[in-house]
Amino acid sequence: MKVALHICCGVCAAGAAEKLIAEGHQVYGFFYNPNIHPREEYQRRLEAANQVAKELNFPLEAGLYQPEDWFSEIKGLEGEPEGGQRCEVCFTHRLKQTYLYMQDSGLDAFTTTLTIGPQKSAAIVNRIGQETGGDRFLVRDFKKQAGFQRASELAKKWAIHRQHYCGCVYSPGER
Repeated sequence: MKVALHICCGVCAAGAAEKLIAEGHQVYGFFYNPNIHPREEYQRRLEAANQVAKELNFPLEAGLYQPEDWFSEIKGLEGEPEGGQRCEVCFTHRLKQTYLYMQDSGLDAFTTTLTIGPQKSAAIVNRIGQETGGDRFLVRDFKKQAGFQRASELAKKWAIHRQHYCGCVYSPGER
């Protein structure tokens, strides 16, 4: 199956893409993250995603970096705690764009690297993915079966840029 993989960063991409390829899917990476702040961090993460795409031999496309759209979406939720409603709105925003990318590219399904991170709720991400794309969303919890550990091993092996916060200006690591 041809699968659009929403990619948040290189580390997460390494583990999720490797798993999808092992399952027999053709991966088409889609880096769409207007939430990432500052722009320099966005560039570092995009470069890391490109590096993983080269290592695992899959195409990668980057959506437009328009943080003003993201700020508009989360307006009023700036004070939400990490993992709260702001994050759900953020996931929805990015997965809708991935769904459109999948449709426009003639792909069969889509999923996201967001479920590999130990701080993200796979149940919430998968619910939003299914609400967005129905049965065209591949429900996954990439952190299972030591998925995050494998992603970390690959990142270390390939010297992939690692970050210590989700990406948005409101996350604890960025404050």
